[in-house]
Amino acid sequence: MLTAHLPSGYVLARLAPKGRWLMPAALIGAVLPDFDMLWFHFVDHGSIHHHRYWVHVPAFWAAVAALALPVLAFFARRCLAPAVMFFAALLLHMLLDSIGGGILWGAPFSDRLYTLVEVPASQPHWVLSFLLHWTFMLELGIWGWAFYLWRKGKRV
Repeated sequence: MLTAHLPSGYVLARLAPKGRWLMPAALIGAVLPDFDMLWFHFVDHGSIHHHRYWVHVPAFWAAVAALALPVLAFFARRCLAPAVMFFAALLLHMLLDSIGGGILWGAPFSDRLYTLVEVPASQPHWVLSFLLHWTFMLELGIWGWAFYLWRKGKRV
């Protein structure tokens, strides 16, 4: 996914029951893994695929959730729903990245990037290859769904 992570978080939060802080939690969780692009570009200079960084490893986030959610449930129950939304949005990010980008679903036992569809390097720049691949229609669909929900929410 190139552009649809933020609107996917919006859709996720809009489809959930109403709750305080759910929208910000979903939006942050939906885009947080891609903040590794700063490290990718400015430190690694593109030497390692950014989906290999820890922020794109489902096992890492599962471990964090397994530690954080019970603590929140016991000590800060009002923070539990936003935390669940945050982790759900992280999972959604990785599911969407699995369509054409690849995710380390087997980590730490495997270093294979799992992807549903291989996007061939058919264009001079990788971004063009993704934009002109049929999977980009899924991104446009997510944008359309988010726009629909936004417009629907504006009418009273």
